[in-house]
Amino acid sequence: MATIDPAQTDLGFTDPNPRRSGPLDRLPAIVIPIVSVLLAFAIGGILIWLQGVNPLEAYRVLFSDALGSVAGIERTMEKSTPLILTGLAVVVGLRAGLFNIGAQGQLLMGAIGAAWAGYNFQLPPLVHLPFALIFGILCGAAWGSIAGALRAYRNVSEVITTIMLNSIAIALVDYLASRPFKEPDQPLSRTPLIAESAVLPYIGPIPSGFILALVVAVFFGWFLMRTTQGFRFNTVGMNPGAARYAGISVKGTILLAMAVSGGLAGLGGAVETMGITGRFEPAFNIGLGFDGITIALLARANPLATIPAALLVGTLRAGSSSLQFQTGIEPEVVSVILALTLLFVSAPIVGKLLFRNRNIKQTTVTKGWGS
Repeated sequence: MATIDPAQTDLGFTDPNPRRSGPLDRLPAIVIPIVSVLLAFAIGGILIWLQGVNPLEAYRVLFSDALGSVAGIERTMEKSTPLILTGLAVVVGLRAGLFNIGAQGQLLMGAIGAAWAGYNFQLPPLVHLPFALIFGILCGAAWGSIAGALRAYRNVSEVITTIMLNSIAIALVDYLASRPFKEPDQPLSRTPLIAESAVLPYIGPIPSGFILALVVAVFFGWFLMRTTQGFRFNTVGMNPGAARYAGISVKGTILLAMAVSGGLAGLGGAVETMGITGRFEPAFNIGLGFDGITIALLARANPLATIPAALLVGTLRAGSSSLQFQTGIEPEVVSVILALTLLFVSAPIVGKLLFRNRNIKQTTVTKGWGS
């Protein structure tokens, strides 16, 4: 299991001697993600330069398209909303010692569940909106609970089960969108449009789903640090043996943590369906759950830090389409930058190079497949 200190919000580099902890010991949690992003952008700049384009001009186009207009900022918020929630999903798992790689599958289940609840009922908006959101959350939670139950009661690694459940979820939603839930008389695999009463509105130029994601992030920042159940999550993640000795149900906590994690990812899918696409289409949700892993690691398992991390990734995603049209660069360079960021932020080499004179160790996410 992971060894994540509940007293610290960073994931990875902790001072093994608590008597020497102080403000300087918090530097790795701040510096390492920043340096990882800068390194990724530097290597991405080299790749852009090899394509015959000035990297500075390419990055100017990328960020100006995403942040240089009201429409661009609105698109950035839309892109960031499910990313905040999938990042939170991974963070909750990490704090309980679980590496949830299944946010993608859980998001898909939440997205198609919210679509079904959105088009299959005609209810007043005050009832229909929360009903569809909650139904999406429950679908994601149920999917996450499968891996949680296998981990808690059969000691099966959640890394393996969530990867396999991703594949099952992708196949399942493809079947549902092309058969029983399919829009009639349409060649495409997609559900009907959700009812107007289930559409998440905009508050001026701000998507209400974005505001909801911010509220959820703040809530889980408080929940993990200030509540008894949050303490249980952190204690089980830090030391299951000590948690068991203290009377905490380790199995129950693992199951609950995976259910909550899956529910957050399901909420991300529900918001995407109800606020952006207006229906479920399998191709519109690709990669959102996997980006949540990058966001959680950038945030160092800090719920509040998922907000700036998701905004960064959302900005890159929102501006990527303009790269090809204005510079001729393939938009996949953004995926390369994000992959490099994930590599650098999770690898111990960056911390060792930056803090070679400090006694800093890398936290392991899992000890092994069957741990």
